[in-house]
Amino acid sequence: MKLYVSADMEGTAGVCSWAQVDPANPHEYPIYRRYMSREVRAAIDGARAASPCEVLVNDSHWDMRNLLWDELPDDVRVISGARKPLSMTQGAEQRFDAAFFTGYHGAIGQSGAVLAHTYSDASIYEVRVNGTPCSEALLNAAMLGLYGTPVVLITGDRTTVESTQRALPWVVGVPVKEAIGYFAADSLTPDAACRAIAEGAREAISRIPHAKPFTFEPPIELTIETVKVEQADFIELLPRFERIGGRTVRFAAGDYVSAFHAFLVAFRLGGAANLPA
Repeated sequence: MKLYVSADMEGTAGVCSWAQVDPANPHEYPIYRRYMSREVRAAIDGARAASPCEVLVNDSHWDMRNLLWDELPDDVRVISGARKPLSMTQGAEQRFDAAFFTGYHGAIGQSGAVLAHTYSDASIYEVRVNGTPCSEALLNAAMLGLYGTPVVLITGDRTTVESTQRALPWVVGVPVKEAIGYFAADSLTPDAACRAIAEGAREAISRIPHAKPFTFEPPIELTIETVKVEQADFIELLPRFERIGGRTVRFAAGDYVSAFHAFLVAFRLGGAANLPA
């Protein structure tokens, strides 16, 4: 069996501040990247307790160089580094039997979710695909689904877990913390979170026969609302983007990969608008 793991960090047990997940912070970040790595290891160990599997892990947080390799099994493959063509789903085209999302967080604007954002809190206010508001979990599940891979496990705060399960009801959710607003959480300890994740991963493997790849039906309409007007000013200059509001742009595509690539370019270009003129 082949297993894909997309590993984010904001949904890790104990995390409730940007300082804990920012690689520029020399004090807290090293502690929490280890907790992140151990949760990924717990998910892999739980999966392998249910079935032998070949594993590819995609480091999916910030600069995407967070995982501590010595915390992972020595026979897994790891994708690291930023600016990947498929970002948090790089490698999805290799096709897998199932995917895990570890350490995930809620969508921008979602209440009751710790550090909620959608790819970039600096440039993205809302993302919709075919009219559906999307979190990172939903955007990424659709990319994996395009290649026939169903998501069967998600870990993070309870709001993130439950909102993902509403769209993907076959997914096993492991809530490792309860949000108390944007910057606070009632959390399991790291060890307790790892035990819960391992158990959830074991159950998730048993759900594969009943899981479905999640997809958006083409044609695809991508709508992005930016944080600032000047970001939409930049994005509308891209080919095939249409300005439909002060902070809103639209992109039409015949396939999801094209729309996803357009989204990645758009939020990165939108970030450039934050630089001084």
